[in-house]
Amino acid sequence: MNFVNFISNHGKRINRDHFLHLVQVAKIDGQILREELEMLHRFGRKFGLTDPEIDDMIKSESPENYHPPYSLEDKFYELYNITELILSDDIVSEREKRMIRRYAIAAGLSEDLTESLCRILMEGVRNETDEETLFKEFRKIVRNKFRN
Repeated sequence: MNFVNFISNHGKRINRDHFLHLVQVAKIDGQILREELEMLHRFGRKFGLTDPEIDDMIKSESPENYHPPYSLEDKFYELYNITELILSDDIVSEREKRMIRRYAIAAGLSEDLTESLCRILMEGVRNETDEETLFKEFRKIVRNKFRN
């Protein structure tokens, strides 16, 4: 498949791994629900993919090692998108909750920051709070943690 490793999104760089992680999250409960599929297509199109490319990636994606982004901001936005996907069907299973925590810890966040981030993301996405506001709130928690 001819796929660009990095795709521009409103001036931000989104990499191929990020989209594949979203596919993995959608498959966590053994099936991709209609709402999740629609969201994957919305993300894929936002990242510059065509619907056939998205479908091919969904069909071929199998669990693999997680390659987290480096910066705190990129980690946040990846976990934000994962949370959006998890909440897309309005049903959050324990397995999905563990999945987002696993991604956050694998991305290098401590357990207490992971708990704070999960709370911020779940509440924020449910309340349709914009991602910039949520990131500022999370960054404030991170700064306070490292000041103490």
